[in-house]
Amino acid sequence: MDDKATYEYLTQRGINQSTFEFYNSKTKIDADGKPISIGFPYPNGAMKIRELPKGFRTTGDIAKGGLFGRNKFGAGSHKYVTITEGELDALSLWQVLKSPVVSVRSSTSSKLDASIDRAWLNSFERIYLAFDGDQPGREAAATVAKLFDYNKVYDVRFPGGDRKDANDYLRHGEESELRNIWWNAKKFLPDNIISSLDVMEKELSVPPKWGITYPFPTLTQMTYGLRTGEVVLVTAPSGVGKTEFMHTLLHHQLKETDDAIGAIFLEESKQRLLQAVAGIELRRPVHLPDSGCTPSETYSALKQVVRSDDRLHIYSHFGSDNPESLLDTIRFLVAARGCRWIYFDLISLAVAGLGGDREREALEYISARLEIMTQELDFGLIMVSHVNDFGQTRGSRMILNNCHIRIDLKRDVASETDRSRRTTYMTITKNRPASKTGPAGTLLFDPVSYTLSEEFGTIESPSIIPVWEQEHELA
Repeated sequence: MDDKATYEYLTQRGINQSTFEFYNSKTKIDADGKPISIGFPYPNGAMKIRELPKGFRTTGDIAKGGLFGRNKFGAGSHKYVTITEGELDALSLWQVLKSPVVSVRSSTSSKLDASIDRAWLNSFERIYLAFDGDQPGREAAATVAKLFDYNKVYDVRFPGGDRKDANDYLRHGEESELRNIWWNAKKFLPDNIISSLDVMEKELSVPPKWGITYPFPTLTQMTYGLRTGEVVLVTAPSGVGKTEFMHTLLHHQLKETDDAIGAIFLEESKQRLLQAVAGIELRRPVHLPDSGCTPSETYSALKQVVRSDDRLHIYSHFGSDNPESLLDTIRFLVAARGCRWIYFDLISLAVAGLGGDREREALEYISARLEIMTQELDFGLIMVSHVNDFGQTRGSRMILNNCHIRIDLKRDVASETDRSRRTTYMTITKNRPASKTGPAGTLLFDPVSYTLSEEFGTIESPSIIPVWEQEHELA
């Protein structure tokens, strides 16, 4: 009977009593002295219970528990932290290493568990992934690795079979072997090299397709749309209307897709960005005091566009001139929050406090890392940069080199005619995926509705029919 059961720190599976006591993991023993379960308490009070000899059950809100053992170690309290795929493996490695070891609940929950405690994990200099040496374990390790800069992630590889996890080594009395495997861990490398024809065939089996449309047809036709894995750079002098252009793209993508989106607008408040999205939907400048829109009408319009929680993620201030702060924020939005698109307005403000050569070097580093990251994590980045009178990106010319598509915006803000002042000319000056450059349409700003729309027939646009189709028609 349960009322006669006792709870003890019991040595078992090669793990000693003091280790169980350190993690506060007690074994339940029935009236006949038989161990029947082991309890693993999580930081939020939830409990994962391992039934003996096999089986699991949970109590409390385990889905929000984060990492088992996290509350036993202070943030950044050691140079290293290790993540395992199971609680017994965490106890096993801690017993051998005596450095911070935590565990996810399972391979399937690994991303969620690590995301909950991501800031705590990131406080350590190195993060060791000691997941099981089977296919689910390898896939889980790859998923968790994406949450962090690969430079700080180390891969503890178990051979599999009867030595697929840390506890297998303790059960076989092989503490020294387990310690050596951990010390021989290498930096985590994603599986990004292919050489077999079978894999090449698989890569080519997906036909080219259009990306997500722009709200302006000419841009879509010249670029084939917005795609993940690419950086789109929007450039213009100050005061031309880059932010309004970005607002329009953001609103369009929220309406036309179900994708999660991260919005980093450093020149405006979160409230102003939300007002812009709602205002485009209502076709009224809700941010102005005489718009005639009530807060409830504005929120209703925003809700109609965003549609659900955890879809639009707005981050407007880094509070740091450290480039790694920006990169880590974007990695978090993509890897932990599932954002497929990041809007970033504007890059130079992220490190504006550095000045001089330090600012230039930081911008070169950020732009290069972002280009790599879009492909590593497969997200699309739409980024804004100011340009000087010579069309060069401010702070660093390298920003231009580290993008796939460049859209340049120009407007005659000093024109004597109202319509000219409200007309923006779009030009594609770089188009790595499709090679189509030149005039890309004109936009007219409506001061009543505060919206941008494309005008047609106002400029001589380049042909948008591929060369091979033109030759076919001539033939």
